[in-house]
Amino acid sequence: MKTIAVVGGSLAGLSTARALRHQGFDGRLFIISGERHRPYDRPPLSKTYLAGTVTDAEIALEAADEDLDADWRFGVTALALDPSGRRLDLSDGSALVADGVVLATGASPRSVPGTPRLAGAHVLRSVDDSRSLREDLRPGARLVVVGAGFIGAEVASTARGLGLEVVVVEAASHPLSGPIGAEMGSVVASLHTRHGVELTCGMGVVGLIGGDRVTGVALADGRVVDADVVLVGIGVRPNTEWLRGSGLAAAEGVICDAYGATPVANVVAVGDCAAWYEPALGRHVRFEHWTAARERGAIAAATLLSGGTEFRSGRPPYFWSDQYGLTIQIAGHIAGADSIVVEEGSTADCDFLAVYRRRADPVAVLAMGRGKSFMHWRRQLATAAVSARQE
Repeated sequence: MKTIAVVGGSLAGLSTARALRHQGFDGRLFIISGERHRPYDRPPLSKTYLAGTVTDAEIALEAADEDLDADWRFGVTALALDPSGRRLDLSDGSALVADGVVLATGASPRSVPGTPRLAGAHVLRSVDDSRSLREDLRPGARLVVVGAGFIGAEVASTARGLGLEVVVVEAASHPLSGPIGAEMGSVVASLHTRHGVELTCGMGVVGLIGGDRVTGVALADGRVVDADVVLVGIGVRPNTEWLRGSGLAAAEGVICDAYGATPVANVVAVGDCAAWYEPALGRHVRFEHWTAARERGAIAAATLLSGGTEFRSGRPPYFWSDQYGLTIQIAGHIAGADSIVVEEGSTADCDFLAVYRRRADPVAVLAMGRGKSFMHWRRQLATAAVSARQE
């Protein structure tokens, strides 16, 4: 390959570009980034950056002396892909033809359906979103967080630390019930309430209320929760609309094999827009987490440069969340687990390690604190995954 275009300049795209160079690609490298900022780390946007305790320089993903010898196109998006010739039409009116293409266009936050744009109502995905939200987080203000996933839970924690009154509304039975299950989600619920958050679960939201500025959140049962500020954190949708007509767009993301390859030769996908086949689950899954975006770039790069003949396997999924001074970590797949056992500590103290098992076999581990024990179990899961692939 003489030319490779990476569509997306965030962590997944940058990680893949780095891996391409590390694995020996010395041709022309284009990186198409819809943002005007150089790559930055997203996890702090709901935590330390939102709180104003870290700077822009501290969330930069590139070292000061890093040089990928790449042609960066900032503030430019891809409008279409012709898969037969791997031609990219770009928003600045130009076009690129590449021998290989990396799709790393990420995802966009979902909004409450039918809701008008109101001042004081926010989503959180970009550094600009975080700056805008920060301006509204004034001590004593009332923040309503719609959605108790990772973003919502972390913003609630940050806002409480800044002195805001916080209400969290979640449609599911418990916070984080998707990624960690209802039983452990109840522990997270207790963590919120003990820090003064008003938590309402099992309740949908039908809209936001206000004139020019948001004043409340309308619930499915007819109640209205007063609000000075609202953060909507109800998930994301993959940025694949521009791929319509290419045969690659799907509702669940760009469909890939277990190594990032798409049905189109010399086109791979990584990051939040990509649904990789997960052998442990027997289905395609989008992992919207920092570790997957960073680690899978090397796998996709090897797939692209080898023409699909080199297969690098990744570790079981891992993600973390910082809330109220505690680090919550989970590794593995909880889907199909038939038991959860607290192996160390106490859930009442929010200081514990729990193991998810399927037919007595460990499939995932969750910890609040207990970092050393967690890393031991994470290595065990990775070893077991390697053994299963070899079998």
